[in-house]
Amino acid sequence: QVQLEESGGGLVQPGESLRLSCSASGSISSSNVMGWYRQAPGKQRELVARITSGGTTTNYANFVRGRFTISRDNAKSTVYLQMNSLKPEDTAVYYCYYLSNRGRDYWGQGTQVTVSS
Repeated sequence: QVQLEESGGGLVQPGESLRLSCSASGSISSSNVMGWYRQAPGKQRELVARITSGGTTTNYANFVRGRFTISRDNAKSTVYLQMNSLKPEDTAVYYCYYLSNRGRDYWGQGTQVTVSS
């Protein structure tokens, strides 16, 4: 089992920044993928960004490319999402996820990000 604990959400104005953090604990595999999805009211959950355990491969959704940066600290089993130039349409619940080397996925409880003036 893997447990994920997210932090860093909140209310910001358009153009401001936030950094989300997600710490994994439990049976962490040496090879894994961690990332972030988001879900806005009335919409499906969508991928925001993900990063492999080696940190060499990252993927971003087109709608955040150039504004968000995903990174990780394997010593802390933590993944970060630096979100800059936030827009009202970025408002959503952001979920951390972990994909093990055996293909099993785990999800955090979600953290609310609200971008509003």
